[in-house]
Amino acid sequence: MRRIVLALLAAGIVGTIGSGSAAAKDYRYCLQSRHMGIPGDCSYDTYAQCRASASGRNADCNINPRVAFSQQRRVHRSARPY
Repeated sequence: MRRIVLALLAAGIVGTIGSGSAAAKDYRYCLQSRHMGIPGDCSYDTYAQCRASASGRNADCNINPRVAFSQQRRVHRSARPY
């Protein structure tokens, strides 16, 4: 019983560490298909990587919305003079 508990605890720690590092980066491109939903599989740094993964599948590559919207400048309006 003790070994099972230790094994589950170790698996949980490894899973948490692995998922934290993947979620820390917003990759530029997302693989999207009818079955994946939106935004899809956003784990590609380059368009070529994404297209290679989409090859032979009914899928396409688009810019990750999180990356696209984070790059937009926020325009601050100055105080109105009246």
